[in-house]
Amino acid sequence: MNATNTIDELLPSVSEPDPDTVARLHTRLVEQAEDEGLLDVSYRTLDSPVGPLLLAATPAGLVRVAFDREGHDAVLAGLAAQISPRIMRSPRRLDDTARQLDEYFAHRRRSFDVPIDLQLAHGFRRNVLTHLRDIPYGSTETYAMVAAATGRPAAVRAVGTACAKNPLPLVVPCHRVVRSDGTIGQYGGGQAAKRQLLELEHAA
Repeated sequence: MNATNTIDELLPSVSEPDPDTVARLHTRLVEQAEDEGLLDVSYRTLDSPVGPLLLAATPAGLVRVAFDREGHDAVLAGLAAQISPRIMRSPRRLDDTARQLDEYFAHRRRSFDVPIDLQLAHGFRRNVLTHLRDIPYGSTETYAMVAAATGRPAAVRAVGTACAKNPLPLVVPCHRVVRSDGTIGQYGGGQAAKRQLLELEHAA
């Protein structure tokens, strides 16, 4: 060896790890984090007839379902700020939710049987979301009906806000709430998605 040797000549060449290796390492890291109680929020994405969905869960249950138009990166940043920065892609915790959503879109499921975590909803909003789970598949209620059912008949606008801010659309079916004049109203996933969901349920 002489002084003219370069760093590149002295160090062995290091190739980029292949995608399979990276995936295996990531899986091991996630499993270790879960086993040691270091993973507070798991997430994965799911392709669906209403566009890509972001699914996120805490150890308590499903905490967030987000449409593509909400910006998945922004939603993840919000979860990191509101719940915990210990958040990782971990499909394993959400496989059952993804399977049930696939069954729903295929007309093979009418209700969801997954634990949910409503920590992102508080007070009256949580009361509204709890009631929404009781609206049967293929049925609708008006915002006024939901307000009355939750004990605040004058709070029609607040019901609209609760539906608009529903952290768990589809699983907590705010798409089944429509206006008193029969029009479908607004929806976090867009009016086209809301109409598609209502048509899907009525076609079953």
